[in-house]
Amino acid sequence: MDDKAKITEVINLYFDSMYESNAQLVKQVFHPMAKITGYVEDKLEEMDTNQFAKFVGAQKPSSADKNDPKKLEIVSIEIAGKTAVALVRDDYLRMSYLDTLSFLKIDKNWVIYNKLFHIEK
Repeated sequence: MDDKAKITEVINLYFDSMYESNAQLVKQVFHPMAKITGYVEDKLEEMDTNQFAKFVGAQKPSSADKNDPKKLEIVSIEIAGKTAVALVRDDYLRMSYLDTLSFLKIDKNWVIYNKLFHIEK
C-alpha cells in the first residue's frame, strides 16, 4: 500500500472514531502529543489527544447509533517526505467541518499530529 492509501485509511479511521464515539480509535489515529484546535462561536478551543478522545467518547448515543448520514470528503492530500497535510470535509454533531490534518510518518505508520478545524455551518 502506498503512502497516500495509508493516509486515506487513517482519515477513514479518524472519521469512524467520531462517527462511532470511539475514544480508543481516536488514540490510535492521533499522535499522543497532537493538538486539536479551532474556533467554536468565535472562542478558541484547544485540546490534546486525551481530551479529544474523552470528548468524542462522551458523545452518546453516537452518530452511528442514531443512523446519522455519513459525510466524509477528502478534499486533498499533499505528501512531503515523512510529513503530509490533508484537507477533509466532514459532518459531526450536526455541523459541517473543514479539517486541516497534519500527519507524521513514524516507522511505517502515519498518524495525525495536529488538527485545525473550521466549522462551515
